[in-house]
Order: sequence, then C-alpha cells, then structure tokens
Amino acid sequence: MPAQREHGDSGTQIQLIPAPVDGAVDAADEAVDLLLDTGRAPGEILVLTTGEQHPWAAHELSFGDDSYWAQHDAADDVFYADVTASRAKGRPVVVVAVNGGGDETMPQALAGALARAGALLIVCGDPARINALLGANA
Repeated sequence: MPAQREHGDSGTQIQLIPAPVDGAVDAADEAVDLLLDTGRAPGEILVLTTGEQHPWAAHELSFGDDSYWAQHDAADDVFYADVTASRAKGRPVVVVAVNGGGDETMPQALAGALARAGALLIVCGDPARINALLGANA
C-alpha cells in the first residue's frame, strides 16, 4: 500500500509507491491505469521520468518536437515527459517514475514535480531514497 502524506500548505497529497529503479516506469504505468479506472480524465495526468524517457515519450518524439509538444498543449491525454522538461505544464495529478538520475539533481526535480501537481503527486521508486530526497525521515 502506498504511503501518503500532505505537503505543507499546498495541500498537495503525496503518495509513494515502492518500486525498484528498473520497475519504476511499470509502477507509474500501473498508477496511471488505476487513476483512469477510478475516473480521472487522461488530460489531468502528467507522467515524468527522472532517468531514461518513458517509451511513449521516446516514440512520440520520433515524430518531432512540434508534434510532441502539440499533444502536451492540447491536454486531452496523459502526457509523458522528462522531469527536467521545463515546458511541461502542471496538471492535477503528476506521476513521477524515479528510474534513474543523480542524487545531486533529484531534490530540485522532485520539487519541480510537486510544484506541477495540483492535487496529487505520485512518486514511484525506492521509498528510502525518495524520502531522503524529499527531506523526510523514513
């Protein structure tokens, strides 16, 4: 069962889903499926990766940046991007797959993901690492 907590004054709920680095993208995909199954609209969900790009993003980028970002701007489907993509705008739900990335850049990346999340931030990865990076004592 994912751990949950509130984040300060923002009221954004944070859920941690335990997953190994090589399983973080799969855990994120399962979280998205559950969100969609429970009534979330696809356009309300942004999925970010901290390491290698999500396969959907890699596929869509093969058609060019303009086409890829047009899908983001349309906001009518789940969108997948790198956590450092400054062009990715916030959505009510942000799912982060901690599938790599260095500890030196991760706190800023997770803070950016939290800032993009309107109501819910789901972080999939190693709970001890995530809690340390978020500044929590696990």
